[in-house]
Amino acid sequence: MADYQEFLARKREVAQPCGFEPENLNPFLFDFQRDIVKWACRKGRAAIFADCGMGKTIMQLSWADQICKSKGGRVLIVAPLAVSAQTCREGQMFGIEVNRCRTAADMVDGINITNYEMLDHFEGAELSGVVLDESSILKSYTGAIRNQIISMFKFTQFKLACTATPSPNDFMELGNHSEFLGVMDRTEMLAMFFIHDGGDTSKWRLKGHASGIFWDWVASWACMITKPSDLGYDDGDFELPPLDVQTHIIDSGLSQEGRLFAVTEITLSAQQKARRDTVQLKADAIAQYVNSSDDSWLIWCDLNAESEHLAHSIPDAIEVRGSDTNEHKEDAMLGFADGKYRVLVTKPSIAGFGMNWQHCHKVAFCGMSHSYEQFYQAVRRCWRFGQRCPVAVQVVMANEERFVFENIVRKGENVKKMLDCMIANCTINTNLNKTAKMEDTYM
Repeated sequence: MADYQEFLARKREVAQPCGFEPENLNPFLFDFQRDIVKWACRKGRAAIFADCGMGKTIMQLSWADQICKSKGGRVLIVAPLAVSAQTCREGQMFGIEVNRCRTAADMVDGINITNYEMLDHFEGAELSGVVLDESSILKSYTGAIRNQIISMFKFTQFKLACTATPSPNDFMELGNHSEFLGVMDRTEMLAMFFIHDGGDTSKWRLKGHASGIFWDWVASWACMITKPSDLGYDDGDFELPPLDVQTHIIDSGLSQEGRLFAVTEITLSAQQKARRDTVQLKADAIAQYVNSSDDSWLIWCDLNAESEHLAHSIPDAIEVRGSDTNEHKEDAMLGFADGKYRVLVTKPSIAGFGMNWQHCHKVAFCGMSHSYEQFYQAVRRCWRFGQRCPVAVQVVMANEERFVFENIVRKGENVKKMLDCMIANCTINTNLNKTAKMEDTYM
């Protein structure tokens, strides 16, 4: 065991700090945000895993501002499409200038921002630092965008990854973040801390004796927080309002041969067929809720047929589809935030990450997918710190789709258990819970 710990200690030298002492931090930062930014500046390469509404935008802007002031040059923030415009707006509020650009030729000295779709136009750009906003895009360890990002910014000196707390049971995502930051390759992380369960499951589990050491290693480059009290601060206004998730089961009327009563289908093909065959029934039910209310509504779909029928059935709704132009997407999503549009109909894959829609407290899902992350992120666009009203979520599904929702609930319970463990370990190991402790050495 002693030899193994010495081996791990030697490996930790890979994460060499390249940070600096920040000065004159943005006055809009809360205490816990200011101290996280200090920590990230001292690290030089770090990840901020902060839950929705915790202020990732001002923290990443403040970090980028410190890089520009201390080191000069250019910092590039890469973000989802409409989040770029939203970040520029918030930068103005915080007194931090952000230049929005589509190509490297548009960049200026200071802070620049673009969206992930434009990355090809920034190959070879000379940067002092880079920020990945909604860095969970690194989740896919075989994805082209993941590989492009890691390769493109391999030699960038200062790096920051910001996203909501990553899934605790998705160790690949943590490995990809580590690789992006230049701490340790994903494959090396797996070999060092994990055992493969075998077969075709692609499941990895922590070695029993390596659990504490693993989280200690993660805490050497990542800060995780779901609320200020996780790090020893007062929660203050960072209290979430009540969340009420209601399910509405639609009798599909579909024939189930050989069965006296309808039962929940558990095969994927049966769930998909039931979803396709009940689009109109579910959309009509949601439209009835929305049209009888004057409130803002955010409606989530996964199928084009669902969003098309909903947009047709709700007179003042605006629909956002993947095939729409970037200009339409931005106008719709920012217009919804500004109150220009009362009802937004779209997909979690398009607008489920990064947008701040605290003005809305009525949410509906037209059916469900099996992705817990998409469901969680979609709900958190409205149910986030800064929301003043209880948030009501209506999930409308066919009776054959019940198993899907039950699966989402089960995943949520598992994630909460593991997240509590993850936060507890990384809070202790990161030593961020008291300002005085943040004066420790970078490692």
